[in-house]
Amino acid sequence: MPSTVVHVGLAALMGVALLGDEFDAKAIFVVLAATAIIDLDTLIGIYFPGTHRAALHNVWVVVIPAVVLYWDTRVREESYILTRWGTYGYRVYWVTLVTVLFAHILLDAFYNGVNLFWPVYDRFIDLSGKLIVTDQRGIVQTFVELEAGDDGTGLADSTSRGTTEDTHYRTGFDPGEDAPEDVEREFPIAYSGELFIVAVSGYLTLAYRLLEERR
Repeated sequence: MPSTVVHVGLAALMGVALLGDEFDAKAIFVVLAATAIIDLDTLIGIYFPGTHRAALHNVWVVVIPAVVLYWDTRVREESYILTRWGTYGYRVYWVTLVTVLFAHILLDAFYNGVNLFWPVYDRFIDLSGKLIVTDQRGIVQTFVELEAGDDGTGLADSTSRGTTEDTHYRTGFDPGEDAPEDVEREFPIAYSGELFIVAVSGYLTLAYRLLEERR
């Protein structure tokens, strides 16, 4: 699964690209900090089993603030955000939400799954899979797999993994109740070369942009 190091690296790439003229150290710090904070449910899961990749790894973390942003800037007669922080605050706000969604929540959804709609719908959705084009089957995707059952067609077990009652993601902080006392605790940096390259690219791009800002 992607580590916090990888999430922040990808967030750096997105932040540098999307902040545009509003980029500065304070703005990118907000984007990176918000992206990293999502992994705090690793610690929440220690005290509330099953909530790792559920308590903060869900769409409501982004949808609710997005609705607030829309209401404040599009519905209210006078926007609090625009009045206090101007277009700078507005840009940092929406870039942060987009980055949290794609650089963290959805990235994890495509690596072993997250409880995407918790607590409204308690089910871990695993979008791990592939998208290919073949000369015989055409376009093939295995991100979302369906199967027929007595109640009709629904998500296959490979996509719908389980609930907070029976699903646990092992981490260095929380290896699981059944783990032996001498279990090796892993704190990942990157589990694959692809993720490592994403992280390194993000940090180097961020470093270059910050140095450029100081000139």
